[in-house]
Amino acid sequence: MVITEVRIKLMEDNNERLQAFCSVTFDDCFVIRDLKIIEGTKGSFVAMPSRKLTDRCTGCGCKNHLRARFCNQCGCRLDESRAIRDTDGRAKLHADIAHPINSACRESMQGSIIRAYQEEKDRSKQPGYVCRYDDYDAEYDVENYTQIVSEMSAARAAQEGYRTDRPHCQRGAHAPASQDAKEATPSGKRDFGQGIL
Repeated sequence: MVITEVRIKLMEDNNERLQAFCSVTFDDCFVIRDLKIIEGTKGSFVAMPSRKLTDRCTGCGCKNHLRARFCNQCGCRLDESRAIRDTDGRAKLHADIAHPINSACRESMQGSIIRAYQEEKDRSKQPGYVCRYDDYDAEYDVENYTQIVSEMSAARAAQEGYRTDRPHCQRGAHAPASQDAKEATPSGKRDFGQGIL
């Protein structure tokens, strides 16, 4: 796979270590978003997208972040030393969602991303600069997403030989009321809650 595009969203200078967010496109067909460019002690490095690690309360079984001191559901006190620790004794609180599995791939990705970051910093100093990272998100509006999901469902239905349900009504739209419900009040309008039972 080849990196075909890197989009950078620069952060404000008042951000202590976070320098930028970025998205990386592979072979013009697969995107990974929310990578972070962070200023470290030995220079900038790329942090992969990650999720917070959780565990379950021993009392009620509710999921809680490993930093939580009390259960979000029952309020029970949680063991503060329950997180797995690395060899340096630091608690592991996040897990990468996507990441390279060998150092050659990591170095290649990081090199491309840091170069793109430097170029974006240079571009940002020019008049009329516009961040391309934000424009990228705009391509995935709700209408396009709905269309994509519909196309995927239809394709899967044809492939697996089952029928899909008809589309849902527009948000807030309801099926027309029955004739008896319309006649229930003199104005033809239903009172709130009428017809529930």
